[in-house]
Amino acid sequence: MIEPVSKDTIEDILPLIRKYQEFYKIETIDDERNRRFFSQFDEHGDDGCLFIYRNEAAEAVAFATVYFTFVSSIPAKVGVMNDLYTLPDFRGKGIARQLIEHCLKFVKSKGGARLQWLTAEDNEVAQRLYNSLDTKKSKWIVYTYSAGL
Repeated sequence: MIEPVSKDTIEDILPLIRKYQEFYKIETIDDERNRRFFSQFDEHGDDGCLFIYRNEAAEAVAFATVYFTFVSSIPAKVGVMNDLYTLPDFRGKGIARQLIEHCLKFVKSKGGARLQWLTAEDNEVAQRLYNSLDTKKSKWIVYTYSAGL
């Protein structure tokens, strides 16, 4: 079951956010900072939303985050699926696909033109899923310029 994360359920998702950050080898993980940051997104706001997937036992086993931005080339609002994570024991069961489809519906409901995301070049497991969807792989190169945070 997929549901938007609220202030009442933010604690359920924090362990998954930590595991996601560990997966990407983030050196300094701060649960309180994560709590403050992710609490600002909900289904009623215009900035984005955090979605949680619960299994039959109501355990949080996956999540996705969508933020909104704008693209000048197609002058439109777009959703960026910035995070997608499923606990290892629950991978290969279609959960990530369900979350992606849910995020796309959410983006459309907010007037967005598309859903887009990035993944690491070596994340071949995720790329197999993404390539199985009706998606286009970008040729863009992403640069990051640290603000020192």
